[in-house]
Parts: sequence; C-alpha cells; structure tokens
Amino acid sequence: MRRLLIAILLISCGRADQDEAPANRPAGAPPARPAVPTVTEVAGVKPVEGDKVLRDFAFQSGEKLPELRMHYMTLGTLRRDASGRATNAVLVMHGTTGSGQQFLRKQFAGELFGPGQPLDLTRYHVILPDDIGHGRSSKPSDGLRARFPRYGYQDMVAAEHALVAALGVDHLRLVMGTSMGCMHAWMWAEKWPSMMDAVMPLACLPVEIAGRNREWRRMIIQAIEEDPDWKGGDYTAPPRGALQVAEALLTLAGSSPVADQKRMPTREAADRALAEARASRAPIDANDLLYAIRSSSDYDPSAELEKITAPVLFVNSADDFINPPELGIAERQIARVANGRFVLIPASADTHGHGTHTWARFWKKDLEELLRSTAGRAEPAPPARSP
Repeated sequence: MRRLLIAILLISCGRADQDEAPANRPAGAPPARPAVPTVTEVAGVKPVEGDKVLRDFAFQSGEKLPELRMHYMTLGTLRRDASGRATNAVLVMHGTTGSGQQFLRKQFAGELFGPGQPLDLTRYHVILPDDIGHGRSSKPSDGLRARFPRYGYQDMVAAEHALVAALGVDHLRLVMGTSMGCMHAWMWAEKWPSMMDAVMPLACLPVEIAGRNREWRRMIIQAIEEDPDWKGGDYTAPPRGALQVAEALLTLAGSSPVADQKRMPTREAADRALAEARASRAPIDANDLLYAIRSSSDYDPSAELEKITAPVLFVNSADDFINPPELGIAERQIARVANGRFVLIPASADTHGHGTHTWARFWKKDLEELLRSTAGRAEPAPPARSP
C-alpha cells in the first residue's frame, strides 16, 4: 500500500457539532475547512463525527494555542458498568500524514467492524481521532504556517488523552495504533497503565528513533527547510523540489520488496507504476509534512517499559523498511513487558511492507485472542439478537 504514508484519505461522515470551534472566527484565524464526502454507514452503523476544542493547550515547547481543535469520529454505542465506568471503548490511532478516516478502508473496517468480527460495532465503541497536525484537527496549514507551535509525540498523546476524556470515556477496552499510532500506543500504556485492558501496537519499535529510521526522516526535514521556495514556511507556491524528495523517500519507506517485484516485474511496469502513483497522489502541505515528520523527535518509551501492566500484543511485519526485523529490537524490548507478546508477520507477495499494519486479515486472529484473553475486566456482553 505505497500511498498509505503520504495520502490523507478524504473521507468523512455526518458531523456532531457539539463543542465545535466557532464559525465566525476573528481576523487572522484559520480558514473554514472545505466540505468533504460523507460516509453514512460503517458496517451498518452510523458514524458520529465532530470536534472538541481544547482551550489554552500548552505544548512541551512552552508555546500555547488558545484553541486546539481535535477532530474525531466514533462508531458504535458507548456502554458503562453499574459504577458508570466505560466498558467497551476502543481507541485506534493513525500514522504520520494519515487521519482516523483511513480506518474506514475495506482492508481494515471490512475485517474488524462487522457482525461477529473482532471489533463488532454492535458491541464496541470505536474512537478514531485525527492527531494534532493531521486530518481535520488543528495544523500549520490552517493559517499559522511555521508559527504554529512546534509539537511532538508528547503533545499529541496529551491531546488524544484530553479528547478521550472530553468524550466522556474514562476507561478503554483496547488501545491500538498503527505506525505513529503504534508509538503512541506504547506511550499510552506507560502514562496511563490502569486505564486500559489491552494494548496493540502495530508497526513500530518501542525505542528512540535512530539509525536508518531517523536518517530518512531527517532527509525529508532538510529537503524542506533547505528548499529556497520554502521561505521559512511563508511560501506562496509549494516547494516542489522538497516535496518530490519527500514523496520519493516516503514511497520507499512504505515499499514491500516481494509484493513490489510481483506487481512491477519489468522496467516498464515499474516506470508506469511510478507515473500513475505521482499522477494520483494526494496533495500535502509542506509545513504540515515538516511538522509531522519532525514530531517524532521526542519519542523514546524504552526507559519505562516495565511500567506497562496491561497485556500487550505487539505486531510488526518482516518486510517493513522502517522497522526491519533483523535489528532484533522488538524481541529484546518485548521481553521487558510483564505481559507482552510479539508477532512477526512473514513477508510474502501478499503483504504490504510497513502498510501491512492496516491490512487486518494478517493479524485479526491475534487480536481476537487478545480480546478473549483479557475478557472479564470490562467486556461488553453481546447484544440480544431478534429471532
């Protein structure tokens, strides 16, 4: 799934306007967001979409925003036990340059959200946030450009937590995330270990980003910052040279050698595939991309893995360019988690490199086992079905 890391999926659904950012903003405020297509049903369930505004949000950099808009979608009905604690909420966090709406794709939603499937929406309440700088949440391209506060993963996770609280959820049946969301899942498990019943990080490593993973990210940062057309973030036309470099690196980072060789067996096929991908690519703002790539600089959960108390199912794929299995990092680090299990999906002509994280057919049986093994803490009972 070569475009997963660079495309922002423009799918949306009917909105809930509670706590919405004011429609009539003062001069200089971010412009109104464009209308996007509406999704009316997911696995027979009507989505609820909206914004929560976090007032006077303080970033780790010391900067503040008077209003930080956090966009979200929820699927399914929230249930509570007799004490009022949430029992069936599932938080799913997206990757870099993505949004919560990416999880509506058939390879994810079609495998997980239907009747009898692992996250059956008649049983679970799924929360899909757009992170800071992503999707329809506050981001540099809203108007502040390079004057937008410099955010990191610590800020993103704090905003996710504030959003979940604003949605009235005090306990999570499952915390899961892909790529950047995978890293956030590790951070959630350390910061709020008693708030969740289970954790499922997909496609990352629970250590500081270094080596080749840091190298390609730094290449993108430098390409944007050193492009004369970037103009310190105040460009009037996109810095196309930098964005072409970023596109190339992101394409390689998301590639899958076995599947790609099958898909592009000749020089002509490879050239044609590249041309088609470039023609169909989704536009992305250079400042948004720079901030998103740079945000991983404060990530390193390795020092506190022993704090994690919830069962962890950690999944990577063997053809992941970003998290190559030959490093052996995953096996060493999961051994430090009290109740952790690591699954490595073998590479094949059917896997999708780093993007395998969103193709649920490769790991949904492991998810089913995780939910079975952690049932009883806050597990919702299946609803009665009409005869």
